[in-house]
Amino acid sequence: MTTIKINGITVSLPEELSEKQLLSFSPFNDWLKTLTNSLSLQHSNAQHPFHKDPYALQSITVQSYDSWGGKVGFLKLQATVANSAQETLPGGVFLRGPAVAMLVILIPDDAPPNTSSQAGNSAGLYDEERYVLLTVQPRIPAGSLAFAELPAGMVDDDEAGSTGKFAGTAAREIKEELGIEIPASELICLSDLAAGDANNASQEGEEEGLPSAMFPSAGGCDEYIPIYMHERRVPRDTLDKWTGKLTGLRDEGEKITLKLVPMRDLWREGRRDAKALAALALWEGLRREGKLQRKS
Repeated sequence: MTTIKINGITVSLPEELSEKQLLSFSPFNDWLKTLTNSLSLQHSNAQHPFHKDPYALQSITVQSYDSWGGKVGFLKLQATVANSAQETLPGGVFLRGPAVAMLVILIPDDAPPNTSSQAGNSAGLYDEERYVLLTVQPRIPAGSLAFAELPAGMVDDDEAGSTGKFAGTAAREIKEELGIEIPASELICLSDLAAGDANNASQEGEEEGLPSAMFPSAGGCDEYIPIYMHERRVPRDTLDKWTGKLTGLRDEGEKITLKLVPMRDLWREGRRDAKALAALALWEGLRREGKLQRKS
């Protein structure tokens, strides 16, 4: 291994990984910046639970990485974070950067606005006939060849630092995976809406500079996923055409089948997918608070 210094911190690299490659990998820089800021709050905030014996980042060991096109794509590292008593915090980290998820809701154009009056307490939320598009595709890390989930995609490394690119990535993935062309300007970010007015929202996590997004595996991975939504009315026969449709970029190994499920069944159909459950929770909460309007 080779050893370098970054902001006074010892960083050990595999022989084949250069300092330039590491520092050109945005997820590493973003993770280090966020962690450094969070650690600084221990000193500036007397109410911080670790104020009396603050933790510090002592060293970083890059254990392995994957690359494509000459650029780092995934990176595994071990961070040593300890206090003066040499108590350590778990520091195994898999860096892959952010992604986006899309909740695409379709309403038959002939559906009246109140077709679910029998829904009891759910009538206020599920008062229209709505469907959600899921993708069914192989997910080898999950051991599955038919994993049902919300459409999603990674944000390119050169886009990760730009907030405006998240909507663009979402629009691109919707076109690639669903075959639907939607301008980025017509997408609604549910994650941002949920954040709301910072003065009225919980400040937990705000000082640390964490993005307003869902972290599917914060105990081991940096990935965070803002969730976007698009709702539109479509001809009823279009719904039948989309069900079972094959999509995805075949030359990139994507083999996707579309699955259309009633909105009221998304909690069950998407129970294995953290993106689907988070999107549903955000949609329901925002609807209850009147921050999402019905599609006319």
